[in-house]
Amino acid sequence: MFDIGWTELLVIGIVALIVVGPKDLPGMFRTLGRFTGKAKAMARDFQSAMNDAADSAGVKDVADDLKNVTSKKSLGLDALDEVATKFENWDPMTPEAQAKAAETKAAEKAKKAALVKERTEAAKKMHAATAKAKDGKSAAKPAAKPKAKAPAKPKAKAAAKPKAKAPAKPKAAAKPKAKSGDKA
Repeated sequence: MFDIGWTELLVIGIVALIVVGPKDLPGMFRTLGRFTGKAKAMARDFQSAMNDAADSAGVKDVADDLKNVTSKKSLGLDALDEVATKFENWDPMTPEAQAKAAETKAAEKAKKAALVKERTEAAKKMHAATAKAKDGKSAAKPAAKPKAKAPAKPKAKAAAKPKAKAPAKPKAAAKPKAKSGDKA
């Protein structure tokens, strides 16, 4: 209450022994004890009077309602406390925890495999639908008909074609040119 330690009490006792004297010291402690008892009794009476006044005013009901509203159970914090306690007490090295971790890992792996399979099947369906749509478009359009060629224009006949060519005459051998330095 006053936050007095043993050393402080010892110093107070020595000072009281010197000031009051050894003869009157027990009487002083008795008087101090009675005074402390009366103060405690008055505090209890005051506390009970305050509690009675609060009960008659309905403060206790309001306080109970407030406690109920803000209780852990009504706020859902009791479940959080349970989870926190389990987490604090959880040891990852226990065989149960390792088995649970392996089980969770296997479940996640299976989930990923199922997702990959689902996406692969969806991609195959999309590919098949796209191919079908392309086939449907080409089948829906009539095949292009080859364009009819315009009739060929008759070529003008050459005026006079030589019927046969005469054999070519052999060329005479070329004579060598004389060099300027040679006199013939």
